[in-house]
Amino acid sequence: MDTAPADTRAANTVLTLADIGFAPARALLARYGLELIEIADGAEIPGSYWGDSEAGVIAHRVYVRADTPVHSLLHEACHLIVVDPERRERIHTDASDSQAEEDATCYLQILLGDEFPSVGRARMMADMDAWGYTFRLGCARAWFERDAEDARAWLIQRHLLPHPAVHDRAIHPPCREAQRRGQQCAEREPEDVARQ
Repeated sequence: MDTAPADTRAANTVLTLADIGFAPARALLARYGLELIEIADGAEIPGSYWGDSEAGVIAHRVYVRADTPVHSLLHEACHLIVVDPERRERIHTDASDSQAEEDATCYLQILLGDEFPSVGRARMMADMDAWGYTFRLGCARAWFERDAEDARAWLIQRHLLPHPAVHDRAIHPPCREAQRRGQQCAEREPEDVARQ
């Protein structure tokens, strides 16, 4: 999976923080020990890898403006969620460490889209495609449903899948129980979610 911004027209079709509000985003990040920092309209966003309206990261803080895309907020926040606290405090702007970590970040980003009632995972995947994320199978949904087993396993191994609201929709009960015991799940999952 690679990320690179698509043209401006496509980027304008994605949901922004202005659409969902800062309060739900702040509450979600706080659950993971992260802090959301609101930047004034038009001001440069500290720690932004892509610049413009894209979210920035410095240590445990995620910097956003009202025009920051929700997918960008979640992507950068998920980069911070998947690293250990010691490494997190050293992060400034570029949070990616490996392809496996990048894939896990994207997988978690999609799941956390469900945490915002006005977003959801389907819209998150559509916005990722509109912005220009690229996946081997052509789109975020195909990757998430049919090619993300490694990303999912990476998150399970580190106990990072959301729990319980999002987690319950992502893994059926036998897999949740296997995860609690630190085992892999051999059960087949429903067609509309990623396979174990």
